[in-house]
Amino acid sequence: MSEKTHSIKYNFIMNFILTATNVIFPLITFPYVSRVLQATGNGKVSFAASVANYFMMVASLGIPTYGVRACARVRDDKKELSKTVQELFIINFVVTAFVIITYLILIFSVPRFREDRVLFLINGINVVLNMFGMNYVYQALEQYDYITIRSIFFKLISIALMFLMVHQQSDYIIYGAITVFAAVGSYVFNFVRIKKYIDFRLYGKYDLKKHLKPIFTLFAQNLAVSIYTNLDTIMLGFMKTDADVGYYNVAVKIRGLLLSFVASLGNVLFPRMSYYVKKNMMEEFKKYMVKALNFELLMSLPLSLYFVLYSKESILFMAGSGYEGAILAMQIIIVAVIPNGLTGVLGIQVLTAMEKERYVLYSVIVGAVVDFLLNLVLIPNYGAAGAALATTITEFLVLLVQFLYTKDLLYEVKKEFRWYYYLSICIIAGIMAYLVKYLSFRTFFSLVISAAIFFGLYGLGLVVVKEPIIIDVFNEIKGKIKRGKV
Repeated sequence: MSEKTHSIKYNFIMNFILTATNVIFPLITFPYVSRVLQATGNGKVSFAASVANYFMMVASLGIPTYGVRACARVRDDKKELSKTVQELFIINFVVTAFVIITYLILIFSVPRFREDRVLFLINGINVVLNMFGMNYVYQALEQYDYITIRSIFFKLISIALMFLMVHQQSDYIIYGAITVFAAVGSYVFNFVRIKKYIDFRLYGKYDLKKHLKPIFTLFAQNLAVSIYTNLDTIMLGFMKTDADVGYYNVAVKIRGLLLSFVASLGNVLFPRMSYYVKKNMMEEFKKYMVKALNFELLMSLPLSLYFVLYSKESILFMAGSGYEGAILAMQIIIVAVIPNGLTGVLGIQVLTAMEKERYVLYSVIVGAVVDFLLNLVLIPNYGAAGAALATTITEFLVLLVQFLYTKDLLYEVKKEFRWYYYLSICIIAGIMAYLVKYLSFRTFFSLVISAAIFFGLYGLGLVVVKEPIIIDVFNEIKGKIKRGKV
């Protein structure tokens, strides 16, 4: 590598900043877009994006995850890194060509797609150019500062375009184009900058075969996962109305914002943990596994509880009075943040890093089958709430299966888990925050006051029990202040 590898703490800070912007920007844009486009327009954009995401997933195969692991293991050798990236790009290019042809045929032959073909064609640009993004290289090299700066840059441009160009419900196509622009811009920047880390000279003898098995295993895994992350939206679109999709999209959007916070540490650990496995540094591997799992619980338990208690107020603030139909769906699907965060660690940071991705595949296949069957039963009768219940049950089931495959490793470090502290403090903070509901505050002030009470008490409780993660943060801040004075 030509650049110094940053510390886990630095990478976490960069990724946390990125996560914070991923939360703050939707708080700025989503209330505006929801009110302008209403549930129907919002549902159209969400439906088209969900369909396009399936095709993009097929075009990418399992490269986004496998690429991080493969590149992280050869990141100290520029020649091997360059060769690996070129091999993955060749595979990605060939598959994308077939996928985009199929995508175009379906757009013009399926009536449900044809009625919004302009929106689908715009999303198709994302499918085509995704292969040039190669974000897995930057993750493998732990270039989280670049990823963060690039992401913030395009988010700011997108926000400006949205307020300038989206003013009425019929502007849903413009909004869809703006969301695609943010992703495509990042792909172009990535491709231009990639020559800093790899060279493009041809190596002649490419070994594509060695990548195929893990790539297709991870693709099958991603396909199964997408069944219970995107298929629910598509099934709602076919079985119910665009308004139902709009309601569900609001609940999913809020869950996604929370999950991005929960996953902020785990995301930066995958390349490092893959590196530890390659070097047989298993004690370091287990140390970071415990830290990641504790962090997931520390974040997911309070976020889930608070937003279940204040789901109505959150929906009204984020989307407006026309989205009451999303409240029950949100209360149900927010609970899925807990198992979803834990499977992110067990499935990616642990099993995939250890080259045991087939076990992750087994778990998500079980989940995909169950989710599909539950959606068939629940969506016709309960709409968005039914889809949310199917997803939540599925997430807990996937966690159970992954737990069975990692139980021996978890047993070795079971004394280091601190979930009982987090849960106890959450219950106390939740009771106190819920009392705010009995006071006659407007929606915004109710959220602000209750959040201050809940998360303030939760943070204080973590300090009282001397939570190691919090103590580490305080010590890091204290150290920087002292160094600054010196």
